Amino acid sequence: MSSFYQKVTEEQNKQRIDKLLAEINPDISRSQIQTWIEDGYVQVNKAKVKANYKCQTGDEIEWQIPEVKPLEIEAENIPLDIIYEDSDLLVINKPRGMVVHPSAGHGSGTLVNALLYHCNDLSGIHGVERPGIVHRIDKDTSGLLIVAKNDQAHIGLSEQLAKREVERKYIALVHGEIPHESGMVDAPIGRDPKNRQRMAVVDNGKSAITHFRVLNRFPDYTYIECKLETGRTHQIRVHMRYIDFPLVGDPLYGPRKTMELGGQALHAKSVGFMHPIKNEWMHFESEIPAYFAEALKTIEKMY
Repeated sequence: MSSFYQKVTEEQNKQRIDKLLAEINPDISRSQIQTWIEDGYVQVNKAKVKANYKCQTGDEIEWQIPEVKPLEIEAENIPLDIIYEDSDLLVINKPRGMVVHPSAGHGSGTLVNALLYHCNDLSGIHGVERPGIVHRIDKDTSGLLIVAKNDQAHIGLSEQLAKREVERKYIALVHGEIPHESGMVDAPIGRDPKNRQRMAVVDNGKSAITHFRVLNRFPDYTYIECKLETGRTHQIRVHMRYIDFPLVGDPLYGPRKTMELGGQALHAKSVGFMHPIKNEWMHFESEIPAYFAEALKTIEKMY
């Protein structure tokens, strides 16, 4: 069982304990944290508290990550494009079409199935279904993902994500010609009240910020780079639709008439972060995948 410690700062004063731990560990659901609090895995000043406890400046929070139950998910010998690996973490270049972790309808063939075959040591913070998964990208988005091999690395990476210290850049193709060279979309994202399968910009959503800059323009299309300041579900896809430049090939947020790519033209091209154990800045780049390069060629040939 792994143990962690946090001292409440003045900025965190009067914040609910479950909300505070959820912000420190954005990859762990608040309901999971509430369960840990109820089961006594979280203590404040050596005492058990309730999930609605209001933290006080100077409070000493200790929480434990329960031992992971024996995995029932099958390890599968699926090839992985490993960009970097050490004893604490991996950086994986995920292909489009691969689901990150098992869920309803996707019990096998996921990145987790592949990781379980490749690694004997993955962090247990996300339990049996998402071992090692620090952050996610959509099934049909390709690109770089960080995977934690132990709980200490997982917590360290999660804290950097919460503090917006992880640098994540994507490339995307969008419909329409963006007239300016760069911009920022600052609009909260939450579940779409009209379609629960989609996300949308909503007043009561979570803060979401996307920076973008134009790499190239074509008649009716723009090739852009996006930098995430936050990491909400479908963030780039939702934000670009919000400003009327939806992603090419996006079946959920794009126009009905779009290039048939088998999914959105979106690739997580680079990632930068401080190594949570070695305390060294790490930066990784990936090549433009074949499907994305072909889409660019197709558009170039149009004009």
